[in-house]
Amino acid sequence: MGAWVREISKEQLQARMRTENPWWRGEGIGWELEALTPRAYFDLFFPLVTELSVRRAIVLMGPRRVGKTVLIHHAVQRLLAEGVAPRQIAYVSVDHPLYNDLGLEDLVELYREASGADRTTTAYVFFDEVQYQKDWEVHLKALVDQERDLRITVSGSAAAALSLKSHESGAGRFTDFLLPPLTFYEYMELIDQGELLRGVERDGRSLFEARDLPALNDHFLHFLNFGGYPEVVFSETIQANPARFIKGDIIDKVLLRDLPSLYGISDVQELNKLFTTLAFNTANELSLQDLSSNSGVAKNTIKRYIEYLEAAFLIRVVHRVDESARRFRRARSFKVYLTNPSMRAALFAPVGADAPEVGALAETAVLSQYFHDEAADLFYSRWKKGEVDLVRLNAAQRPVWAVEVKWSDRFVRRPADLDALLDFCHRNDLSQGWATTRTVRHTTTRNQVTIRFIPTSELCYTLGYNIIRGRRLESSDLL
Repeated sequence: MGAWVREISKEQLQARMRTENPWWRGEGIGWELEALTPRAYFDLFFPLVTELSVRRAIVLMGPRRVGKTVLIHHAVQRLLAEGVAPRQIAYVSVDHPLYNDLGLEDLVELYREASGADRTTTAYVFFDEVQYQKDWEVHLKALVDQERDLRITVSGSAAAALSLKSHESGAGRFTDFLLPPLTFYEYMELIDQGELLRGVERDGRSLFEARDLPALNDHFLHFLNFGGYPEVVFSETIQANPARFIKGDIIDKVLLRDLPSLYGISDVQELNKLFTTLAFNTANELSLQDLSSNSGVAKNTIKRYIEYLEAAFLIRVVHRVDESARRFRRARSFKVYLTNPSMRAALFAPVGADAPEVGALAETAVLSQYFHDEAADLFYSRWKKGEVDLVRLNAAQRPVWAVEVKWSDRFVRRPADLDALLDFCHRNDLSQGWATTRTVRHTTTRNQVTIRFIPTSELCYTLGYNIIRGRRLESSDLL
């Protein structure tokens, strides 16, 4: 006699869904989630969730462990506070084994039956970890077209898969929302140290200056080593062994599971080795030829791997322009930045304030603030006689600012060492250039170009604040 396999009953499925939605019982989202401070991105995310005039689903994507599930529950909390009936809100963790054989349409119907929701009133449905649902993008598009009274948000940590399928299948139906690692501004707010800075108007620009710069720099160094992920910020246990959390739970899962399953990568060790090399060389100029020669891997394969790593939000590639800000037809060299500097500390070791690696990590931190600004068209400039770390081009592909990122004050005393920055500004009719320092604010003019020196930590805070808060500044402004 063959073994008898019990089938999961509808009652069991409904019981599971009721457990995930305690607000149906009047219990709120749970004290653990209520106690967490919402990320600053919540103020950008929530209006999309509640926008009823446009029929679109929200695709919340981002690296692992940046707080997507918490963001969803804070949205549920706000909906409840604004008077939405509890049974008109549903959270479904798609990766739960009980839901393995259910499509998104099945889960919507299960929600309605389990909750007794009013089918004639707008309902807000959140599908978490949606990448575990086969062909989720096809089913989501169908729900958007057919269910006028549903406002759907899906999220997932397999960022590369979400981004690829969202763009392929969701044109006109999906709105992507990226939740990246923490900005330095968010980090300071989460640890309740925002009062260390004050807003000032300087030369017509809105900046933030530290009331206690040594204390701010201490926090900035901590941010470089541990500041990318909310859980790390508040856990001394994780900080004592960041490799176990960041490398094990974030990097390795992307390299060993997400990317191989999406792109059919067979040599995971080869991919892992390349990422380790890129992480060690964050903010440095690289070439496919050098990477291929050092690894023995074909250039085309390395190029594909870099594209995959960028799609997974582990790295960002910045391309080169010449001294006149013209792009190269054949880009032989490029820079690669980690999307958050704390990944380097997890892979290798935390760094001290005077370590030689801090300069590259500071540059990575500045770039990572712009990771949150999808409109930023960032490059670096390099030619035979000089290099400029970061250049931003406008829609007409003309430079609007140039910045040298330094973790040193010596360039304030020796501005002649910034001749490459001055040369670039002259060639491109820029009246000023920017240079970061460790501790000094200063403005000087040399060869009719104004150089504005600003501490790197203050710049990162200002960038994060302005980008997240959506300040509209003149295109000629760095900030």
